[in-house]
Amino acid sequence: MIERSEQLPQVTNVYQNHHMDSTRWDAYSPRDDDIVISTSIKSGTTWAQVIVRELIVQGLDRPDADLPERIPLPDKASSFWLDATFSRELGALYEQLEAQEHRRFIKTHLPLDGLPFYPQVKYLVIGRDARDVFMSLWNHYANYKDDFYQRINEAPDLVGEPCPRCPEDIHVFWQSWISQGWFDWEQEGYPFWGNMHHAQTWWNYRHLDNIQFFHYADLLANPTSEIKRIADFLGIGVSDKAISAIVRYTNLSAMRQRSLEAGGAHPILKGGANTFFFKGMNGRWRDILSDDELAMYEATKSQVLSLACARWLEQGRAAWHASD
Repeated sequence: MIERSEQLPQVTNVYQNHHMDSTRWDAYSPRDDDIVISTSIKSGTTWAQVIVRELIVQGLDRPDADLPERIPLPDKASSFWLDATFSRELGALYEQLEAQEHRRFIKTHLPLDGLPFYPQVKYLVIGRDARDVFMSLWNHYANYKDDFYQRINEAPDLVGEPCPRCPEDIHVFWQSWISQGWFDWEQEGYPFWGNMHHAQTWWNYRHLDNIQFFHYADLLANPTSEIKRIADFLGIGVSDKAISAIVRYTNLSAMRQRSLEAGGAHPILKGGANTFFFKGMNGRWRDILSDDELAMYEATKSQVLSLACARWLEQGRAAWHASD
């Protein structure tokens, strides 16, 4: 893998399968203050979106805000996931995106080799230990609703094979996920897309001023300082009091409770909010994966990740300066 590139990122791969289509970004017209939040999958995407949303509005849209004006916002933090094949009709999606008057934030699961890059856009990259990603993804994938499989697999514009049903055995899922890619140029991530590959494509450009890295474990351990880092990167002035309020508003329990109070349903997952906002913790793989299975992880890691990127994914900011 390339450890660092001195060139600006270029699209070299097209990602199209049952969940994503990178060509949906072709119509994107960036604004100078746009924010793109990129994770592979199950790495705190929604969490990061809610944090960014709160930093942008700092409570102005909440009913209890004692302020004269309220800013219109998307109905939910995941409203704009441009690469999702099962998102709303593309023309309507872009029409709503263009109509937004507040600072826009957009979610993507695309690696940087499949995403158009713009120097004026701020990119937040959220990473997580691949073993923790797997445990969270297992909970997610194992709870897909039947009608969601039908929705993605019977779509008229489906490219490639349909999404297979989740195996009943977590160990069967691990064996394919850690050692097989859906796309020819990937070596892991089946049947979705490469988790480690995603991280490495962004890592190679970490020296660019408009790309900043954040880690799931750091957000768990030090939410106040990490949210302040996000605000600083985005150029958003925010008081310590507001940061504290955002920390409370965006913790897992608070987000789960708000979702339950709103009905708790989820369009994709059985169990609704309790499934989507599940454990939110790391290290559960230690009680699940065998020594042989962890050896598979080490083998794939050595093939896909540079040593520095691997250390960061496993250790977060504690490994950052050692990685430079």
